[in-house]
Amino acid sequence: MHKLYNQVAQLLPLGRKVARAKARVPLTCCTSIAGAERFYHAVNEFDAMTAEDSTARMSNDSTNVATTKVPEGVAGAPNEAALLALMARTGYSMIQENGQRKYGGPPPGWEGLHPPRGCEVFVGKIPRDVYEDELVPVFESVGRIYEMRLMMDFDGKNRGYAFVMYTQKHEAKRAVRELNNYEIRPGRLLGVCCSVDNCRLFIGGIPKMKKREEILEEIAKVTEGVLDVIVYASAADKMKNRGFAFVEYESHRAAAMARRKLMPGRIQLWGHQIAVDWAEPEIDVDEDVMETVKILYVRNLMIETTEDTIKKVFGQFNPGCVERVKKIRDYAFVHFTTREDAIHAMNNLNGVELEGSCLEVTLAKPVDKEQYTRYQKAAKGGAAATSEVTQQPNYVYSCDPYTLAYYGYPYNALIGPNRDYFVKG
Repeated sequence: MHKLYNQVAQLLPLGRKVARAKARVPLTCCTSIAGAERFYHAVNEFDAMTAEDSTARMSNDSTNVATTKVPEGVAGAPNEAALLALMARTGYSMIQENGQRKYGGPPPGWEGLHPPRGCEVFVGKIPRDVYEDELVPVFESVGRIYEMRLMMDFDGKNRGYAFVMYTQKHEAKRAVRELNNYEIRPGRLLGVCCSVDNCRLFIGGIPKMKKREEILEEIAKVTEGVLDVIVYASAADKMKNRGFAFVEYESHRAAAMARRKLMPGRIQLWGHQIAVDWAEPEIDVDEDVMETVKILYVRNLMIETTEDTIKKVFGQFNPGCVERVKKIRDYAFVHFTTREDAIHAMNNLNGVELEGSCLEVTLAKPVDKEQYTRYQKAAKGGAAATSEVTQQPNYVYSCDPYTLAYYGYPYNALIGPNRDYFVKG
């Protein structure tokens, strides 16, 4: 019996609670190690029942006060004292649930809205015996932490990665810039990159005659949280779609639940099986960079529409404002001499019909080559890539990745004058 009690006491490092419970709760319930869990709950239940009686005693024993307030996931941790000291210093809460230990979320005194997308970073290559007491001081050095989620294993060690959400986007970007390859332990470097909260699913096997409204209605019947459906017209026949669509959900969780529900074998749409997977998320482009863009990305062109026609149409508002046009299949990049001309053309031509097709016109999104390479490596679980030498400018203009995928790229056929328009994964 004493041997069993000692094993239970190891599971419950809160010595005083165990000592009290030993006198009050019959240990006959602990006839095996499996009984330890029942014993643990019995102690907690008894403590709750006698909370009123213990109030006076707690006022005279500050150690017991701290002990009874140790949150689940912290109590019994190998570095429990260090975690409690961290919580006392910062005022943040900490709790473990669903395989992750959450620090903050929100931070103390927070009254604003939840931080927007783009405020979270992914932290990989964490030594398994490194915890919040070492990680928080590092990551709070570059900005205010809204929440840190450290993935935990059943053995009490971390799983090697975490997510840190900041209160503002620029803090997350600073974390990537300054803390990637940070030496957390001698010879152990952290990998830090932007976390992509993907809310978009790819759905294939859609009948090509279905319109956007029909697809949206059908998807909304079987999944929750649908915000939008993105459908691409066929390059050859604009009356048809390309057999796939992208569905945008209100949250990553809603998208994950929808993906699970739409997996092959579980449900049919329009009477036959569909294919479903995560869509490649768009890379967030810095607002300061976007304000310098003077190139338009034009989608949904007819195959036979020429570059000369595009240049004439987009240059009609200010003769000579278009420097050049590069068309590939049914989309094109239109370069302007000034940003003002580009914005004016976009505002006037988006949604306008050209040679039988309704144009979709947006500002082209420049993506830093080095940043994209790091993002790809991190997304695949690899180490941060060594930056290759690139010619100026260091930005390439991201086209529609789904269009390229549909036509069987990625990008190996895009050589010569086309190569600077695309991010090469």
